Amino acid sequence: MDVKIKTALISVSDKTGVADFAQTLAEMGVKIISTGGTAKALAEAGVDVTPIENVTGFPEMMDGRVKTLHPKIHGGLLALRDKADHKAAMKQHGIEPIDLVCVNLYPFEQTVAKPGCKFEEAIENIDIGGPSMIRSAAKNHKFVAVVTSPDQYDKVIEQMRKNNGSVNEDLRGELARAAFALTAVYDAAISRYLNKKADVDFPERLSIPLKKEMFLRYGENPHQPAAFYKLAASGEPCVGAGKIMQADTEISFNNLLDSNAAFELVKEFDEPAAVIIKHLNPCGCAIDDDICVAYRKAYEGDVTSAFGGIVAVNRKVNIELAQTIMESYSRFGKSLGAEGFFAEVIIAPQFDPEAIEIIRTLKSWGSRVRLVETGAIDKNKIDGGEFDLRCIVGGVLIQKRDLVGWEPKLLTVPTKTKPTDEQLADLRVAWLAAKHTKSNAIVLAKGRKIVGIGAGQMNRVQSGFIAVKHAGEQAKGSVMASDAFFPFPDNVDNAAQAGIVAIAQPGGSKKDNEVIAAADKYGIAMVFTGKRHFKH
Repeated sequence: MDVKIKTALISVSDKTGVADFAQTLAEMGVKIISTGGTAKALAEAGVDVTPIENVTGFPEMMDGRVKTLHPKIHGGLLALRDKADHKAAMKQHGIEPIDLVCVNLYPFEQTVAKPGCKFEEAIENIDIGGPSMIRSAAKNHKFVAVVTSPDQYDKVIEQMRKNNGSVNEDLRGELARAAFALTAVYDAAISRYLNKKADVDFPERLSIPLKKEMFLRYGENPHQPAAFYKLAASGEPCVGAGKIMQADTEISFNNLLDSNAAFELVKEFDEPAAVIIKHLNPCGCAIDDDICVAYRKAYEGDVTSAFGGIVAVNRKVNIELAQTIMESYSRFGKSLGAEGFFAEVIIAPQFDPEAIEIIRTLKSWGSRVRLVETGAIDKNKIDGGEFDLRCIVGGVLIQKRDLVGWEPKLLTVPTKTKPTDEQLADLRVAWLAAKHTKSNAIVLAKGRKIVGIGAGQMNRVQSGFIAVKHAGEQAKGSVMASDAFFPFPDNVDNAAQAGIVAIAQPGGSKKDNEVIAAADKYGIAMVFTGKRHFKH
């Protein structure tokens, strides 16, 4: 069934395009009812507007808190026009039908995201009348079209022009679905803010406000459709809030997972750092005073695994760094036995325009690489209230993010041999990389770069063997980090055989004394961090 649009109620906070929308409706013979600031804006644009108080018989009151909460508004929205008693009630009480509602909501999320937002300001930006009208119109979409976003204006106008001023059932249903999704996300954002304000981490009921940002190329596998949904911006520089620059190939589910893993690791470092991720595990990680040197060290950590990896740096990509990344194979990799190199994604706080041009044109694969620009890294903007979610069939596991890093003041050294400053610098790199490596994780570092990683094994000894084998000759004189404690001295015995000189691990095992004794036996320095970093 088509619905002829004769009367529209327009009340919006985001006034983008609303004057043109209202003027076009008016030119098509639609009566425009409006409120407060919207009515003023439309009148100034030359639109013939009926003020809301002329319909309700009541003025706006209580600083605008009460203006649309009236039977003549909600009766006009909710009445079933094919039902005799509804029509009779409308006639008896002088209620006119409203065929289209155009409402978007007070900017609550934007308001609470502002630095220094006061509680009173947040409360005043909780919309009541808007969601009420949206829900009334959406419930009765059999007879009412509900428009909740400026990007819907053209679609509505186009159909009305083609359909003699009417909106068909399919479009009204589509608009209603979008409307209920909007109010659900809006209420979820308010709930989240109030819970955070009251220091309630895990409320009895939890809604997470998400908005679809894009369809993805595919999910973990090509037969799985996927999309990326975005949380409200908290101000934290991250992949989720980053700008994804257009490339010849769309970004996929796996690309975003790996990109997030790469950038969250590179954010751990204040000094210039580079990370290369493959299948959620770092295959390269290094720091240096020079970002180009840091990248080279990270790439050289595993030139084979770097092929098709995700590159993240915590400095701007300039011309020199762009050339270094794009020429990884010819400059360094070929001599180390690499078969070639390309990157799926490059993530950085910023890209110089000239650097983008080099990336896009220097190599044939440059037009396909996705570039993600996050903005400057500011650790003061890290959102400690954001949840880490894992899905299981039939439910969701929720925990707070693991934001514990390298904490020098909390380190203890139980061994007779103490680590040198150089070894501590390497232990820091290894420990932070282990935090971002799938358990059981063993990471070897030397010269402030990763030289060997064992990840995701069912036992820690096997992870140690893999890390040492990967490091080869570089294992001698390197340091080791373990994401969890050693339950037995076996990993220390194996480390000694490989020539490892220092170890960082949480401590806390029942057999810590045996593990420490083994380290003392071999003259290995051992550091207890006191924190575990399982990453399943």
